Amino acid sequence: MAQNKAAENGGFSFTRTGSMGRQGLPKIQTHPEATSEVCHDDSGTPVKAKTIDELHSLQKKKSSQPTTPINGKQGSFAAISEEDRQKQQLQSISASLASLTRETGPKVVKGDPARKSEGQKATHVEHHLYDASLFGVSDSALKFTHILYNLSPAELYEQAIKYEKGSFITATGALATLSGAKTGRSPRDKRVVKDEETENELWWGKGSPNIEMDEHTFLVNRERAVDYLNSLDKVYVNDQFLNWDPEHRIKVRIVSARAYHSLFMHNMCIRPTPEELLEFGTPDFTIYNAGQFPCNRYTHYMTSSTSVDLNLSRREMVILGTQYAGEMKKGLFSVMHYLMPKRQILSLHSGCNMGKDGDVALFFGLSGTGKTTLSTDHNRYLIGDDEHCWSNNGVSNIEGGCYAKCIDLSKDKEPDIWNAIKFGTVVENVVFDEHTREVDYSEKSVTENTRAAYPIEYIPNAKIPCVGPHPKNVILLACDAFGVLPPVSKLSLAQTMYHFISGYTALVAGTEDGIKEPQATFSACFGAAFIMMHPTRYAAMLSEKMQKHGATGWLVNTGWSAGRYGTGNRIKLAYTRKIIDAIHSGRLLNASYTKTEVFGLEIPTEIEGVPSEILDPTNTV
Repeated sequence: MAQNKAAENGGFSFTRTGSMGRQGLPKIQTHPEATSEVCHDDSGTPVKAKTIDELHSLQKKKSSQPTTPINGKQGSFAAISEEDRQKQQLQSISASLASLTRETGPKVVKGDPARKSEGQKATHVEHHLYDASLFGVSDSALKFTHILYNLSPAELYEQAIKYEKGSFITATGALATLSGAKTGRSPRDKRVVKDEETENELWWGKGSPNIEMDEHTFLVNRERAVDYLNSLDKVYVNDQFLNWDPEHRIKVRIVSARAYHSLFMHNMCIRPTPEELLEFGTPDFTIYNAGQFPCNRYTHYMTSSTSVDLNLSRREMVILGTQYAGEMKKGLFSVMHYLMPKRQILSLHSGCNMGKDGDVALFFGLSGTGKTTLSTDHNRYLIGDDEHCWSNNGVSNIEGGCYAKCIDLSKDKEPDIWNAIKFGTVVENVVFDEHTREVDYSEKSVTENTRAAYPIEYIPNAKIPCVGPHPKNVILLACDAFGVLPPVSKLSLAQTMYHFISGYTALVAGTEDGIKEPQATFSACFGAAFIMMHPTRYAAMLSEKMQKHGATGWLVNTGWSAGRYGTGNRIKLAYTRKIIDAIHSGRLLNASYTKTEVFGLEIPTEIEGVPSEILDPTNTV
C-alpha cells in the first residue's frame, strides 16, 4: 500500500513517523523501489547528444549534394567521389589565390575556422594541395586559409553581424552595412593594363574612361592583394555567372574579405544552382577584393591609397583601398563591355522591359532622367534595370539583381523597390533608428549615395529567366533643363546614333553636390564611365541591330517645358507615362508629325492624355 501511495506521488511520500524536519514539518522520504517511474510532464525523448557542441551540430542538417548535373549532362565532377570533387574545387580556388612569385597557392580548407568545434568535419575538407617544400619561406605557407564558399544569405548575415562592425538587421530584415571611407566609385583610381592585346582595341586618350597602367604595376598590386587575402584566417569565395543568355554566359569568381561584399555579389550576379556548381571549373574572370588594405602610394601610376585595376589579358581585377561594393559590379560591367563586342554582342547601359505580347523596349538615360522609374512598369515584365546584352538571340540581362538608389525612397513613389528591401537585401550606408531599426531614407548623414542591392526575383513582375526577343523600341531619355527639347520625338536611325553617342542630359540642383544652376552634360553611349572601346564601335553595332530587327528610336525629354529650369515647369510624370504607353502600344508610330526647323526632330501633333500645346516647345514660349 505504501509503495502504491508512493508511486502515486511520483516516488515520494510524506511520513509522520521518525524525525521531523525544521519548523515541525514532516520530512520528505524517497522510495528507491519507485525510481523506475517518471514524472508525467511534456518531456520528449532525451536528445542524442553528450556535449553541447554535439547538440549544436544536430541543429543543422546536411544540404543535399547532387552527384550529376541537370539535363543529363556529364560534367567534369559527375563521375568522381564527393571527396575528390571537393579537392578539385579547392585546388581551383588555391590556384586563383596563387602568388606569382612563389607560383603556388595557399593551403586551403573549406569552412569557418570559428566553427571547428561544432562537429562539422564533413564540410572541412583539409587537403594539403601542395607539398610543403614547394612553398617559399613565408607565414602564409605555414597556415590554412579557410574558404567560405558560396554561402547562403543567412550564413552571410551571421558572419557580418558577428565579425563586421557597422552591420545590423533593419526592421524589414535587410542587412545594413557601411562601405567605409568610400561611399561611391573612384573613377580616377580605376586603371586598365595597356598591353599588346588592348593597345589597339581599347579607347585611350582624351575623353576615355580608361586610364592606363603597365603589366608590372598590375602584378605588384595583385601580389599585394593576394598576400593580404592569404594572411587572413578566412576569405569568402563566390562562383557565379554573368549574362542570362546561356550561350554567352561568363563564369566569374569573386574572392573577398567581407561578408558584406560576398552577399552583395550573391545578389548582383546570377546565382548558380548546386548542379551548375558541379560543372563550374575554372572561372573566366576573377576579382580579388582586398579593399580593406591600401595600395602602396609609391607604386608607379598610383595617385592615392585606392586602386581598382583591370587586366583584360589575365582576366583579373584587383581592388585595393576601397570597400565600396559598387566597384565590383561596375568593374564586371566594364569587362562585359570588352568581352561581348568581341563576340559581336552589343553591351548596353540600359533598362529593359517587355509587354505581354513580347514587345521589348530599351531605356537609356543618365542619373535623374527617370530610367529606373519608367522601365519599372506594373503592366510590363522587367527584364533588368541597368545592364544588358543584345545578341542574335535577343536581349538578356547581364546581372542577377538590382542596385537601387535609396535616397528619399518612399513606398508611394517606388513600391517595388520599397518592398524588395527585406531579408537577403543589402542596404549600404543608410541611417536607421537605434531602437526600432526603421530606416530613414531621407537621412544623408553618411552619404547621399545610399543604395540597396537585392535579387531581381524580389521584383514581383520580373521575367525569369531575364531574356527577351529583339527590341521593338529604343528610348533615349534626356532631362533637358533648358526647355528646348520636345517631350517626345521620333528619330531616324542617323538621329538615334547621334543622340546615343552624345548621351545628353542636364544636371540640376540636387543631382550632384555643388550644382546650383543647370549644367549640360554628355556621356557617350549613356555610360561613358564603363565603356572600353570607342563609342562609335557600340553605336555601329546598335545601328546594325536596329536596322536588322526594325526597332524605332525615340527621344523622350523628362525635363522642363514652357521655359528653362527656374521659370518653366518640369513635364509631369503622368504625361511622360502616357507618352511611353503610346510608344509601347504602337499608337505613336502611326501618329501625325511635324518637323522642327533646328534639330529636324519629328514631333507628334497629338497624344491621348497629353496636352497638345506642350508637344511643340515653340508653342510654350
